[in-house]
Order: sequence, then structure tokens, then C-alpha cells
Amino acid sequence: MATMLVELLCLIVFTARIVHYAKVIPQDKFWKDPKNICIIAVLALTLVDMIIYGSLEAAKFYCVRWSRVLRPLLLINVTEGRQLRRAFRSIRNALPQIFYVFLLFMFSLLVFSLIGLKLLGKRNLKTIEGYPYFTDYLEIVFELYVLVTTANSPDVMMPAYNAGSVFTIFFICYILINTYIFMSVFLAVVYNSYKKYLKEEVRQLVRAKRYKMARAFDVLQEQKEGCSQPVLTQASWNHIVRQVRPDITDAHRDLLWSVCDDKNQGFIGKVAFVQLADLLNIEVITLKSRPHPLQNLFPTIYLSAPSRIICRLVQHRGFVIAFDLIILVNAVFIGLDEENPLISNSEWGFLALYMLEILLKLYVFEPRSFFSRHSFWNWFDTLIVLSALIATIINSALKSSAGYTSRQILDIVFVLRVLRLIRVVDSIKRFRIIINTLIRIGPAILTFGQLIVVVYYVFAMVGMELFKNKVKFFENSTLPEHAYCGNPLLKDHTFAQLGYCKNNFNNVVSSFILLVELTVVNQWHVLSNGFARVTHVSARIFFVLFHIIVVIIIINIFVAFVLEAFFVEYSVDKSELQTSLEKKIEELELAVAQEKVDDNLVNAMETIDNDLTTGQATKPNLMFKIASKRYRTVDALLQRMFEADFDPEDFSETDESQARSFANPVFGVGGH
Repeated sequence: MATMLVELLCLIVFTARIVHYAKVIPQDKFWKDPKNICIIAVLALTLVDMIIYGSLEAAKFYCVRWSRVLRPLLLINVTEGRQLRRAFRSIRNALPQIFYVFLLFMFSLLVFSLIGLKLLGKRNLKTIEGYPYFTDYLEIVFELYVLVTTANSPDVMMPAYNAGSVFTIFFICYILINTYIFMSVFLAVVYNSYKKYLKEEVRQLVRAKRYKMARAFDVLQEQKEGCSQPVLTQASWNHIVRQVRPDITDAHRDLLWSVCDDKNQGFIGKVAFVQLADLLNIEVITLKSRPHPLQNLFPTIYLSAPSRIICRLVQHRGFVIAFDLIILVNAVFIGLDEENPLISNSEWGFLALYMLEILLKLYVFEPRSFFSRHSFWNWFDTLIVLSALIATIINSALKSSAGYTSRQILDIVFVLRVLRLIRVVDSIKRFRIIINTLIRIGPAILTFGQLIVVVYYVFAMVGMELFKNKVKFFENSTLPEHAYCGNPLLKDHTFAQLGYCKNNFNNVVSSFILLVELTVVNQWHVLSNGFARVTHVSARIFFVLFHIIVVIIIINIFVAFVLEAFFVEYSVDKSELQTSLEKKIEELELAVAQEKVDDNLVNAMETIDNDLTTGQATKPNLMFKIASKRYRTVDALLQRMFEADFDPEDFSETDESQARSFANPVFGVGGH
């Protein structure tokens, strides 16, 4: 009942949202947008399903909640689901090419299955469980399909291998052709098809954006004396940027203007204005130079010779290396027996050193800069050390009290200690480059995370309707029937013998965990056979479909996208706009040294210790640098991936209809 109330509340929220949306946009556009129609249909069908389900439940009849599989359509078709729609649409466009390869793979699988049946079916061989070996054609098809995933290797070929070594030729040929060749071809086809359609998606997006920017320029343009072409003055430009990005400083805005107006004319043309959207998407970090509060309070002491020596020592590279070595030594102690008093007491010494490090940095670096939103590692270190200190104190206090046997606090302490080791990664340049690259493409990777969650949810809902309570887990039970998951059909089955009873579809959490295990592939055939045993052999279709959709298609597309994005971020030169922006920063002598930028992770993950003023150095009041995470949005990253294929002046007005009706269909749903 509680879940029904929560679902009803969600329906009310979505209904209020769609009603509000219908009131603020023209009616003809609202009803022509398939996304809105889809949302309304899902809401109506869900309400009908809830009424039917509630009525049948009250009458003590069993009912299937069929509308649950429709819920992801709400997530996909809301305005914020644009990236998710793009991912689904790109997959849909790539499916025809994937389908042909899959047909060829299935043909090979069926042919090898037939050969296996004729070679081994009449030899009276038995599996290790005592079942007939390779006598049923459909069983052979399933076993050989599983072999492609290597989950049942070498088990599936051992009876034949034991009967004669010559039969291994059949399995070796099958593995070479289907596992190594066809699966590699799958990845290649997915990579090529997905990249092709994604590039077209991004091209349409870029052209639509540029066309709209060109339209805006036509509205705002001014005719300046002595200019043959319409222009936009600095005053108008400043007004627009203030409206679009009210969060940026005047100095940052002046910097962007100097990039647009590189000839210092006081106005810009259409091309420069069209590029404004891309320029605003480059993340620029503004660093303010502030005197240390201690310098204001105690200038004589803070600027004294001993104080300057401390500042130089803390700013020296050796200070970072010394504490990295301390962290590594601490790691060795963590791996030793914590019951040893010497080992357990040493943690207080390490915590004291870490606290000393933080206090010294706060003494040297201006506190507001030290804890700025870009200073990830400073926040990370401080929170981890303080949390570890508090947890260690609590653990020691509880241990001294009688009757305390829980390890929960101690587990938290150990986790916090281990997390401190992550800080060492930032000190190794090669590691830092790789991590920087991965974090830059992180938002795009999260899109695929949403995609996988949506697919997981659909399969979880279907799995719960098909297999709920077919397999049960009994914790700490000694009853014999509980040893085989509460289902007599699993008695002496590998599923129960391996203790897989907790892998079930009895609730959403266990369903998702089971689907993760299926995605990893290892032992997925045992899981599918277990559920087939308690229902019907056709239940395998559910698991094979999951493998095809998630592992073969989505995971391969995910790998393809990560490869492409990683190549762009790791090896491709900076964009022309970014280069122009950096040159302008250097020209104005407002740049932070590049080696210091390279020492950082990324925006919101930056350690700017080397950039912070001690109050003793002479620097401009404001300094700028391009964030390691160069782009503010996923769209900007996608545009960067295919930038070489786009004409920077491609905002032709002949694309008006395309720009206005840039579709965003998913599951037959369009609109943007």
C-alpha cells in the first residue's frame, strides 16, 4: 500500500508538470510534440493499471503490474532526458548494421550446433551432472552461445575432450570464429555505426545552435559607420552575456570579449557572435589573490624570517613527496595486524602528522582559496582526516566500554584510512593524466550509466513478474529445504550447491544485483539454468535477451564511445577557441603557469596549492586558467569530438526548417 501511495504521488507530480508545460507553450506545438503525448499516455496507462491492480488485490486475485516497464519512458521523455534520448536514438540508428552481423553470428552458431549434434550426439557421453551430452539441438545452441561468453569454458567441452582429443578441434574452431572474430566484428561495427550516427546527431545539434545564434545576431545587429557588414557592439554583447551567464565576473566577461574582438575594434561580426555559445562552454577558473588573514592580524610575525622559511618549505615539492611517503608507510601499517598494540597506536601518530599537514597548509595558504570550490584534494584531505580522527576517537571510547563487540565503527576507520591512499595518485604525472582524461569524459559516461539503469529497470520489472518468490534466501537457516532455496526443483542443482539463493528477483535491489552479475557474464548460465529449472526452459530466453541487449549492444557502444572520447581528450590538440582564449590570458599576463595547471585534476577536482597566494608573492589581483575539465556540458564535449568535421561558418539559413524541427525521437517519440 505504501508503494502505491508513493507511485500515486509521483503521478501527481508528473501530471502537474505536464499541465504546467501545456500552459506555457503554444497548444499546437504541445500536441505536436510526441514526447508530451508519450508522457500523457504513460501517466494514463499507469493510473489504469493501478486501479485494476488495486481492485483485483482487494478481491484476492493475482494481477500483473504491467505498467511498471513503462516508467522509464517518463525519465526518457522529460526535458532533462535529452542526453538519454540521444543515446537511445543513436543505438536505434546503429541497430540495422548490428542486426546483419548478429544474423551472421546466429547462422554460424546454428551450423556449429548442428555439427556438434552429429559429431557427439550418438556417442552416449554424459555431463559431469550425469545428463546426456549434446543430444538435444536447442540445448546445444544454448551451451554454444554461452561458450561465446567463455562462461562455461572449458566445462562444456570436457566430456568430448575426455572421449577424444580430436574433438577439441571442433571447439577451438568455434571459439576462434565466434568468440574472437565475430565478437570483435561486433565491436567494430558498433563503433563505426554508433560514431557515424552520433556525429550526425551532433552535426544537427551544432547547426541548429549556430542557426539560432545567427538569427539572434540578425535581431541584435547594428550598422556601424565605415563597416560594410552588420556588427554587434560591446555594450550590446555585454548585456547579452550578463543575461546568459550572470554568474561570471566582469573581469571574466572582459576576457571573453577580448577573445571575440581580437582586433580591438569595439564590435564583432556574425562569425564571432555565433561562436559565443562555444566560448561560454569553455570552463575558465578565476583565481583571486588575497592576503592571508594572519598577515593582516600579525604582519610582523607572519612576514618574519622563520615564517617565510615555513612558507617556502610547505610550498616546496619535497613537502608533498614527504607526506606521500608517509601515506605509503601508513598503507603498510594498515595491512598489518591491527590487534597488535604497536600497530593500532601508530594510527594516532599518522593522524597527528596529517593534522599537522593541514594546519601548515592553512598557515601558508589563504583559507578561502584553500577551501575554494575548485580545491577538491584540499577538501578531500581535510574531510578524510577529520572523519578518521573522529571515528578513531569514537572507536577507542567504545572499545574501552564493556560489552562493545561491533566492528562497524572500526570498519569505517579502515575505509577512511584506505581512502587516504587515493591522494598519492595525484602525485604521479602519468596517473594524473589518465585520471584527468577519465574525469573529463565522466559526464558523458554518466549518460550511459543512465541508459544501463533504464534497461536494468525494465528487465528487473519483467524478472520480478516472471520469477518472484521462485527462489528464496533464508539467512542462518539450518532446515534442509532451505539449503536448496526453498524450492524442491533446485535440490542437487548447481544453482543451490553454489549458494546462489540470494540471487533472485524477489525485490528491486536483489534484481539489480542479479542483473549486474549477469552483465559481468561469469556463471550467468548457472543463474539462467537455475531459473529455468524452477519455471520452464524457455526462461532462458529472458537471460539471452538481456545478454544480447546489455552486453553485446549497450556495453559495446559504451566501449566505443569511451574509446572515441578518450582519444579526443588524451591525444587531440586543443580547440581553436580554447587556444585563442589561452593566448589572450597569456597576452594579458593573467595566466597561471601551465605546469601548475597540469598538477591539478579537473574543475571541482583541482588541487590549487601551487596557485594559492601566501600573501608574500606579487601577483595580479585576478588570474585565469582553463580548467582541466574544459567543457561545461556534455554537448560541448560531443561537439569537440567531431569538431574537425564541422565548418565553423556552417550556419546557413537554408537549414531553417531543419534547425526548427530538429527531432529527438525515442521509441517512436520525437521532439527536442
